[in-house]
Amino acid sequence: MGLDKNYHRSDSLSGNSILIVSASEQFDVVVKKSLKGFITIESRRSGSQARRAALERDYDVVAINAPLPDESGEALALDIAEKSPASVLLVVPAEIYEDVLECVTDAGVLAITKPSPRGRVDKALRFLMALRGRMRQLERKVQSVEEKMEEMRLVTRAKLLLMEKKHMSEDEAHRYIGKQAMDAGVSRGIIASGILEDYD
Repeated sequence: MGLDKNYHRSDSLSGNSILIVSASEQFDVVVKKSLKGFITIESRRSGSQARRAALERDYDVVAINAPLPDESGEALALDIAEKSPASVLLVVPAEIYEDVLECVTDAGVLAITKPSPRGRVDKALRFLMALRGRMRQLERKVQSVEEKMEEMRLVTRAKLLLMEKKHMSEDEAHRYIGKQAMDAGVSRGIIASGILEDYD
């Protein structure tokens, strides 16, 4: 069962959240030692349970202790890395580490061996948390740029309507929208939307 490619990110469910996927509760203890400041820490004991959880919400980090009772864990790691915004840690037995590393590295999954040297899981999780934080910053910047571009499109359309309907010059239309926005204490995009509604 795969994850829905058209996942919907819910801001109310995002931020400082981790999903631990492991058949062993001992792994939960190791991971939780590294998780200061996390709002949500959830555990699942199988790949199928983890997939259902990942459909219900987005996680910042998913830590998988392979193998799982119902699968090896590699497919789950690849699935989550491809179809969700989470950073993924995959912990695998040393004897299969090189093969697993070859399989998951290009997908952006961080793989480490077990048993691991003391502190290795902690450092890996801290790295992934920092990476996810930087990704969130980038997402906010992209959203801001998209909003600004949408506002520019609205203002351009509104100016064209003012030039056509009120016979304003481009400069007059530009100043008109700017003054209306300033007087009302709202964005130029909101004023432009109102102009478009008035004349549509």
